[in-house]
Amino acid sequence: MTPPVLPAGSFGGFVQAARRSGHLVVQPRMGMSDPYLMREGLLATRRADASTVGTITLDSYTRVGDHEAARRALAEGVPLNGYPIVAYSTATTRAVTEGIAGTGFPVQVRHGSAAPQDILEAVVAAGLTASEGGPISYCLPYSRTPIAQSVANWEASCAILARLREHGAEPHLETFGGCMMGQLAPPGILVAISVLEALFFRQHGLRSVSLSYAQQTHPGQDEEAVTALGRIAGALLGNLDWHIVIYAYMGVYPRTPGGARLLLEEAARLAVRTGAARLIVKTSAEAHRIPTIAENVTALEAAARASEQVRPTASVQDTGIHQEALGLVQAVLDLDPDLGRALTKAFALGVLDVPYCLHPDNAGRARSYLDTAGRLHWSDTGAMPVRGTGRGVGRMTSSGLLGSLSYVQQRFDRLAVETAGHRQLTTPAPQKEYAR
Repeated sequence: MTPPVLPAGSFGGFVQAARRSGHLVVQPRMGMSDPYLMREGLLATRRADASTVGTITLDSYTRVGDHEAARRALAEGVPLNGYPIVAYSTATTRAVTEGIAGTGFPVQVRHGSAAPQDILEAVVAAGLTASEGGPISYCLPYSRTPIAQSVANWEASCAILARLREHGAEPHLETFGGCMMGQLAPPGILVAISVLEALFFRQHGLRSVSLSYAQQTHPGQDEEAVTALGRIAGALLGNLDWHIVIYAYMGVYPRTPGGARLLLEEAARLAVRTGAARLIVKTSAEAHRIPTIAENVTALEAAARASEQVRPTASVQDTGIHQEALGLVQAVLDLDPDLGRALTKAFALGVLDVPYCLHPDNAGRARSYLDTAGRLHWSDTGAMPVRGTGRGVGRMTSSGLLGSLSYVQQRFDRLAVETAGHRQLTTPAPQKEYAR
């Protein structure tokens, strides 16, 4: 492999330094097919009034390995929904990040692929060192690739990144495991998959990792889940460089700007209260269209301001998420000393079973429901070694599923209206001036 030209510093090291300084790192989901716009987006992110890292999110063609279609689109001037890093030359991508990526501003490439070898070769060639995904989290939701094949792909992908240490860089890989299927997977399985993918990364040569968790439907339940994630990671990841990254809600987003802002602010507070080090933001435009660069910057700065208003929580309620997640992790580890084989067996046996996931290798027996307070519970655990809490709960109907999917959107849009009304009632009317 030709030695890549690498920026100084490391992604994980930057995040840990910000954390020690008391700053939450905020990050956009930004990706544009035009290299000039992509560079402008990175520059704007770096200049934001917040502690930021950059993002290059890839397009759908590149995600599925159809690089020829991406090249045709570029040749025909058709905009893509992300940056086609394999279709572009290494020189083009280096020009996008030159003078921007470095010690004070690391850049992560985000892709969504179950077979990311070509992507990560392009990432390394361009001098970048951070990416994300995982053999389960980028297989079940986004592809029909067999889990065993995805595992093999990700073993090769970890090796591509791990080789960067030969050139003096510390590669970083983030598991997407805590974001499975948006918002209807109970927290225990999200925590378990996040931990298991981080262990997989370690087994295949990575020493700097992050563990994800997506904000869900109840702030108290989220606090408990992220606390459990930190406890289990601390116990099992040893002396690895690791941190937790929170994703602002990934389901149906509020349609009002006020609702979107309130939900993002709650995600930022969740991150700080639970000791997470990084937050992936969403913008007020999420429910309607791809956000602009300016809208991304606004969201980054709003999240940073919200994060400054809270402090870590001393203790959280224990409803059993830690025990459930640790039990799932241990059940998978007991299947095979090789994490790839263990994960493949776990889904074949139903030891792991993601609700409402249609992938052929997922057992599909597990189901969940929202209670009246917005907490997620199991109504059917299939063959998983966990106890369900939904005795007497009927099967999820189509209307019930739609209601659950829109629960957060409706709640925060309603809250925004109530908040605006309260402000109108409590703001003193301006004094009229009369001519003398």
